[in-house]
This record gives sequence, structure tokens and C-alpha cells, in this order.
Amino acid sequence: MPVAPAKRTTGSGRNRPPLALQRIARCVVPMGLIAAVLLEPAQFVEAASEPSREDRPNVIVILTDDMGYADLGATGSDQILTPNIDRLMSDGVNFTNAYVTASVCCPSRAGLLTGRYQQRFGHEFNNFSIPAEGFTSDDMGLSVDERTIGNAFQDAGYTTMCVGKWHMGGGEKFDPSRRGFDEVFAIEAGHRSYWPYTGKAKRSNRIQISATEFLPEDRVTYLTDDLTNAAVDFIDRHREDPFFMYLAYNAPHGPMHGKEADKEFYDSITDPKRQTYAAMMKALDEGIGEVRRSLIDNKIDKRTLIIFTNDNGGATSNGSDNGPYRGMKGSKWEGGVRVPFSLTWPGRLPDGADYDSPVSTLDILPTSLAAAEISYRGLPLDGVNLLPYLENGETGLPHDMLFWRRGVAAAVRAGQWKLIRVEGNPDLLFNLEADPSERSNVAPKHPEKVAMLKERLAQWESELAPPKWTEGEKWSRNQVLKHQMRVQTRRQERQYP
Repeated sequence: MPVAPAKRTTGSGRNRPPLALQRIARCVVPMGLIAAVLLEPAQFVEAASEPSREDRPNVIVILTDDMGYADLGATGSDQILTPNIDRLMSDGVNFTNAYVTASVCCPSRAGLLTGRYQQRFGHEFNNFSIPAEGFTSDDMGLSVDERTIGNAFQDAGYTTMCVGKWHMGGGEKFDPSRRGFDEVFAIEAGHRSYWPYTGKAKRSNRIQISATEFLPEDRVTYLTDDLTNAAVDFIDRHREDPFFMYLAYNAPHGPMHGKEADKEFYDSITDPKRQTYAAMMKALDEGIGEVRRSLIDNKIDKRTLIIFTNDNGGATSNGSDNGPYRGMKGSKWEGGVRVPFSLTWPGRLPDGADYDSPVSTLDILPTSLAAAEISYRGLPLDGVNLLPYLENGETGLPHDMLFWRRGVAAAVRAGQWKLIRVEGNPDLLFNLEADPSERSNVAPKHPEKVAMLKERLAQWESELAPPKWTEGEKWSRNQVLKHQMRVQTRRQERQYP
């Protein structure tokens, strides 16, 4: 078996209403390029020999937001308790070298949703701030030329839902209800209050429940609970349908809002921000537990693939902890781009197993489609179907190289080697097998390796589109500063968000 068998010790409802809102009132988710057939651009179709409706698996992608790598029991935390996430990961395959495509929210999600490096379609920066030359504010969002994982499942006859943080641009053409999702319970912006707004809330911060409707603020309880309720409601209503759900929790992204009872549970934590962060993680963990229980109660857990991951490393502003990994959200250090990642599919994938080769959230789309036996036809993917490596004994690396770039900072990983290239800084090279915390720059000792990796990085960059928007000088300056070897401690890292 290609995955290590040892157990880990660490921890048809399309015509129904978009959401049963009464439930929400209660407090209760080219290197390494895979082959693609180029027909009509970006189209998804069902497999020629479609499995029976009863055999078609459901797929749920659960994405957390700004969570620290080491803030799960499964990844080493003995301070924050996450029994439901730990069980989810131990019931499936844990990927110990998993990466996002960007160390900030918006471009990371664009890569996940499309299975393509987001820089290929100009989605390089996080904040929709300054249109680049030749573009306007109307271009600042997920390109309409790209098709999403929601489109793929929707085109194959699945009922689809987007729950939680969208952050793919404002306006009608970027709306999740027009990007492959039959039902929505989504937030356009990158964050919002976890509590109801008492005054007039911005449209982008409100919870969208259809193409034109928003949840009244007096129906908001606590955001994490409301997202969980929306997810459970969807599962209950579509238990007999094959469904796909993108469950993108905002937690533990700021603002730092925790329920008082959950903060009291962590009264031993003296740092107020860390205590609130732990409380937010408690609600998140309980929500994921409720989602799994709903699958069991509806007797569909064994035909549901759950993919769990995080959108980037822990943020500088939320009290998170990336453990042994240097850097935080926004950086090309491991702490910025390395994330927990697991696939859980009872009876189909091994449980309690680790897979150690580098993988990417780019792989979520092709792996999900393969699980559902949906053929992909369209723009070439950068993601890889991981199932043959887990089920069929396929050897070799899913990716020979992984790449990152946001403005002045770029990086590439090839096997155990990782190069970080930042304008104005010396080239940095690390052997991650010997130095996972990236403390020893070995570039002077391996000039040939630096040259090779820079060449491959430049080759990848030659395939990319120009960015459609930028963020401004402050963010570029912080990229340069945070990638200097002198920035060693968490306190220093937090100076450069």
C-alpha cells in the first residue's frame, strides 16, 4: 500500500427552497500538470458510463480560515482541544506535506476552486485594491473564463451548495450562485462579524441565501454555528441526492469573536487573544462534528468523501500557532503555505494512514471528480488525481515541483529542496528533509541547485498571465522584510502582516 499503514496516535431537492431558514435561528466545512482534453474551453461533462444514482458519492470540501498548523490535536496541540477534527483526520488519510497555492485567503481559494494556479488567470493578489494597467475594478474577481469545482459537479447532475466565505469578487458575475452553486449561504467579503450587525451592514458582509436575498441580521446567531446549521440543513434535505458542498468556515479568521461559554472553557489561557482564538476553534470543531453526525444519522457517511484543509498558515493577528514551521500567513515560509489536509471516505480509503509526498489544494478538484467518476474536459489543470496513489499503489510523486508567487516574493519546492526568491533579498535555499523549520540557508553551498530551481521557477512564470490587480507598496515592503533570515521569532513575524 502506498500510504503508511501505521495508525496515528495524535490525535432530488433542486426545486426545494434554497434553505430552511427556520433551522438557522438555532445555535447548534508546466510541472505536475495532469492531462486534459481540450474541447470547448472549460467544460465539465459526466463520464460516458455514469454510475447509478445510488452509487454516486457525495463530496464535501471543508475549508477553515487562518488556522495555525499546530492548533489541532492531530498536528500536535495539547492546549486547544479538537476531538472532532482529530477523529476526521484519523479516520482517513493524512497528508503530511500538503500545501496551498498562496499564503493569503483570496488567491488560495481561487486555486482550490479551479484546480489551476490562480496566476494563470491574473488572480495573484489578495485584496481587491488597485486595478493593474489595462484592467478595471470590474475585473477584480475570479475570472469568468474559469470554471469552478461547483460547475463541475453541477454539470454532472449533482446538487451543489456554497456555505461560508466566498471572497471571489463582488458583483453579479462573481456571485457564487452564478459560479456553479445551486444553493448558497455565503459571505462575499473576506470576513464579517460573528455576531449580528446592529446597524446597516454592507452587502458584502451580509449572508447571502439566494442570488437576490440575504439572511436578516436578526436571524444571525453566531456565525460558525449558522454555517454549521446551513450545512446540516442541506445534508438533511438532499440525503437522497448526490451532492457537492463547499463548506468554507470563516473561523478562526478575525474579527476575534468567541462565545463567552467557550472562552470560559479556556480560562487557563492567559493571553486574551489566544483564549478567544481557542474559543473560536472550539465552535469550529463542534460544527465539523455536527456535520459528520448528520451524515451518519442520514446513513450516507459511507458514500461521502470529506476533504478537510485550511486556506493558509496561521495569521499574524489571530493568536494562532504554526508550531515548528517558520513564518505565518502572507509568507513563503512553510508556516505560510503548509496546511493540514486529509481525505476521509469510510470503506474506500484507508484510515489512520499517512501520505508523505508533497500534495496541493490544487488536487482537490481532480481528486473529487475522479471519486465521483466525472470526466473533466477543459482548460489544463495543475492539480492531480490523488486516488491512484492511495488506492492503486501508484508510485512516484504527484508533483515534481510546486510553485508560489505573489508580487515580489516567489518560491518553488522540488523534492526535499525549497527555494525562496524575493526581490532585494539574497536567494534562500533549504533542505526541508533535514531542516523543516528553514533555519539554515544552504544556498551558498549548492549554487547549482539554486540555478536549476530559479530556471524552473522562471519557466513556470513565463506561462502566467499578468496580475489583474495589485495591493500597494505596504504589502510589497512586508514581503521583503518578512523573508529576511533575521526575522526569527513569532513576535518578529507578527510585525509584518
